Amino acid sequence: MVSWEGVIEFVAVAQTSSFSLAANKLDVSVVKVSRKVSTLENKLAVKLLHRTTRKVSLTDAGRLYYQQCKTLVEGLEQAELAVTQMQQHPTGLLRVTAPVTYGEQFIGPLLNQFLCAYPQLDIDFILTNQQLDLLDNGIDIAIRLGNLMDSSMMAKRLSSRQLYVCASPDYLNRYGEPHTLSEIIKHQCLVGSIPHWRFKERNQQRNLRISGRMSCSSGVTLLDAAKKGLGLVQLPDYYVNDALISGELVEVLSQYRDDKEGVWALYPQNRMLSNKVKVLIEFLGQHLHE
Repeated sequence: MVSWEGVIEFVAVAQTSSFSLAANKLDVSVVKVSRKVSTLENKLAVKLLHRTTRKVSLTDAGRLYYQQCKTLVEGLEQAELAVTQMQQHPTGLLRVTAPVTYGEQFIGPLLNQFLCAYPQLDIDFILTNQQLDLLDNGIDIAIRLGNLMDSSMMAKRLSSRQLYVCASPDYLNRYGEPHTLSEIIKHQCLVGSIPHWRFKERNQQRNLRISGRMSCSSGVTLLDAAKKGLGLVQLPDYYVNDALISGELVEVLSQYRDDKEGVWALYPQNRMLSNKVKVLIEFLGQHLHE
């Protein structure tokens, strides 16, 4: 029959290279850790650790045994955490970051609603269009839009957004409506923080570099410029939906509209993901459905 006796103590010693540090980690006495590890070695009939007055190191057999046991102990810890957290309400501080406009329009109101549901939680909400480093800034969740660049983070798709190319009726009356991508170079384009627009042509994504009189990193300002007839603009749906419905803007080049892109929750890789982070990600996913 398989026994766990001594395994947890051995893994703690292997991770800390110290019996005393392992004892502190497990909140038990050094004598108990030493006795448990010795019992394990006797059962396996193999020496797992080199012990000297200065340090503790793994034998070849100990290194092999540790690699196998480490995953088992982590799995046991995760199982215990999952069961414990079933009955726990999220508490403590959550740090969340999101792009300014999307965050103001969608994430902020949901975080307020989340706080009402979990009164023991605090939230630090950072609105910025800069992609902050999660680890350096102690951020639990980052809301990111579009294609993801950071493969070192975990990601969950929460929703999607659609890009539209639009112009005001006045602009189209004066300069005409473009019907092909090659005609865009003849038009004034309102340039955002990225100097190219995304299209789909013959089932292939195409990035087209654009230029114009107006360049701005604010989507709100670009939207206003488009309404005032200053040029074509490519913006996500949440900027232009109302203007398209009211007729202030008209979509053009709809046959080249690219596929929807993701709205993501990014969080650091961690097998022991905290309950408050899991609950918030699930909450956002439920309310920001496709």
